[in-house]
Amino acid sequence: MKLLFDRVDEPGLNTIDVYRARGGYEPLRRALAMRPDEVVAQIDASGLRGRGGAGFQMGKKAAFIPKGDMDKFLVCNADESEPGTFKDRELMQKNPHQLIEGIAIAAHATGCNRAFIYIRGEYDYVADILDGSVAEARAAGLLNHVDLVVHRGAGAYICGEETALLDSLEGKRGNPRLKPPFPANQGLYQGPTLINNVETLSTVPHVIRMGGAEYAKLGTETSTGTKIVSVSGHVRRPGNYEIELGIPSREIVYGLAGGPAEGRRVKLWFPGGSSAPVLTEEHLDLPYDFDSMAKAGSMLGSGSIIVIDDTVPVIDVAKWVAKFYTHESCGKCTPCREGTRWTLAMVERMDRGEATPMDIEIMAGVQDQIIGHCLCVLGDSMAMPIASLVKHFREEIEAHIEAARARREGIVSPDSPREQPTEATV
Repeated sequence: MKLLFDRVDEPGLNTIDVYRARGGYEPLRRALAMRPDEVVAQIDASGLRGRGGAGFQMGKKAAFIPKGDMDKFLVCNADESEPGTFKDRELMQKNPHQLIEGIAIAAHATGCNRAFIYIRGEYDYVADILDGSVAEARAAGLLNHVDLVVHRGAGAYICGEETALLDSLEGKRGNPRLKPPFPANQGLYQGPTLINNVETLSTVPHVIRMGGAEYAKLGTETSTGTKIVSVSGHVRRPGNYEIELGIPSREIVYGLAGGPAEGRRVKLWFPGGSSAPVLTEEHLDLPYDFDSMAKAGSMLGSGSIIVIDDTVPVIDVAKWVAKFYTHESCGKCTPCREGTRWTLAMVERMDRGEATPMDIEIMAGVQDQIIGHCLCVLGDSMAMPIASLVKHFREEIEAHIEAARARREGIVSPDSPREQPTEATV
């Protein structure tokens, strides 16, 4: 079953003529003939959960928007900055009118009269495509009820967080806001604001076309529909794959993406981008859906699977994660600003042979002090995968510390290769 990626490579699909020849904008016509609350009811019946990371039901979020005549805003989060995530880029590049139609339907459903697509600065060529497609839709009279603008960001990871994105849209530095108040009541320019990501809004036309109840038959009871999964890392066929939620994770990693190279095995994998706690090879037989990933101690997140094979030391993975989030922290709150920097320093000490096994406990304790204590989830996005690496690979980290210290103290030649994990340490 393909919905979002149905004939996605058809030539000219990014033009309004080809899109309409395939039935495009028919769901919008149908939605405009319905009362707004009827459209919201269809979205709610579909069980569609946000595809950007949090997994909150779109229908319930839309129902939070106040009724009545006032300036209300719809913001499409196209700041696809999560490492390992590249699905929204392909959706916008190849089928932009699908997104525009979803925005138009959602705007009608919630009474939003102004809408923005906040796209990350690095997607400049995709933004050009969107600008052209919005102009086509406007010229065709399809956006008479909503003023839609494509706004280019400047490439800050923090602006993927919804309230930092709102500050950036207002021309301020992208910093997260304290919640409450929540955007549904007090968001962009202090007005009611609905925020959803590209994939979520692109799914809306399919919900209206199929009907909410029919769409809900896809996937599982609590994770309905299809999902685009970005698979990268140590796999033979990296790329974007549209799957029905609930299929075994192994079918994605090995069946679709081809698995690691011959002779190698999956050591660990991130189910939902670099901010998701890592899972191990034994978790590959779990269903790939929101609840199964949560029960396993991780999360589906943005639907980005990063595969790491057994050639990579765990300490290198920890360093990569800590370095990225240290660099991207906006610095507004202390647990994130200091916690990310301190964690990176500790991981680097471990790699240089300056740490002891006791430092693993200290580092794990620091992650506990970060999680849930920040203004937004950026600090958690580092702390959760780091804590999961300690949980699953403590013995390997201890062995790495001992080997690095032996090299530092001259017990082993400094030129000797870094110790690779063995069956015992893994």
